Amino acid sequence: MKDLTVSMVQLNLHWHDPAANLELLDVLLASALSGPGRTDLIILPEMFTTGFSLDAATQAEDFPGSTLAWLQARAAQYDAVITGSILSRADGHYYNRLLWVRPDGTFSYYDKRHLFRLAGEQEVFTAGTAPLLEEWRGWRIRPLICYDLRFPVWSRNDPAQPYDLLLYVANWPEVRATAWQVLLRARAIENSAYTAGVNRVGTDENGLVYNGQSALLDMRGEYLAQAGNMQDVLSHTLRAAPLREFRQHNPFLLDADKFVLD
Repeated sequence: MKDLTVSMVQLNLHWHDPAANLELLDVLLASALSGPGRTDLIILPEMFTTGFSLDAATQAEDFPGSTLAWLQARAAQYDAVITGSILSRADGHYYNRLLWVRPDGTFSYYDKRHLFRLAGEQEVFTAGTAPLLEEWRGWRIRPLICYDLRFPVWSRNDPAQPYDLLLYVANWPEVRATAWQVLLRARAIENSAYTAGVNRVGTDENGLVYNGQSALLDMRGEYLAQAGNMQDVLSHTLRAAPLREFRQHNPFLLDADKFVLD
């Protein structure tokens, strides 16, 4: 298990304009990550082509679709996994679907489990039923989406097959910024894992303000890197040795209660 460089892309999304958002991402990525080998993992926000929208009837794209093709091209270009969520239509249902795309073009996906009731997300989208655990360059990684952050059971690490990095892609508004910061630290501490939270900035068409504060934390809940409230690409290298040493000296996961999720 070698060190892993993570790049968190915090951007001001154009409302319901996938072409503009992908063009913006191309500019930001080219500026921050010129050429392959600069990073191992690129993390984009939740619904990075549209902003957080419930207008799935007009904004969701068939799966697989053009955004997946764009992600496959960028994963190959930067020789890195790239991930983020989009509005997706499949099997007669709408999903808030996270795509996990590898440089060779293969991919996995995760459908958001916890749909945001305060906005009525559960009335539009179908909830996912299974978490995703990915292995990439020697690291086990659990990707989740926004509101999942509030539910520790769904984020919980498994001592039999522990992940090393927990990540959340989000459109998390400023009005709940304290919860964002506290819950990210709590998830990192309780799961003895590096934890990344990637948010957006700007104001959407519903008048919600997003102040970013994308962050990368270590297994103690200490900040390794934190973005402010501006558009940015924040890269940081996660060290494998400190994680191994921490778990050897603090085997908290071995004392976790055992249960099975429905």
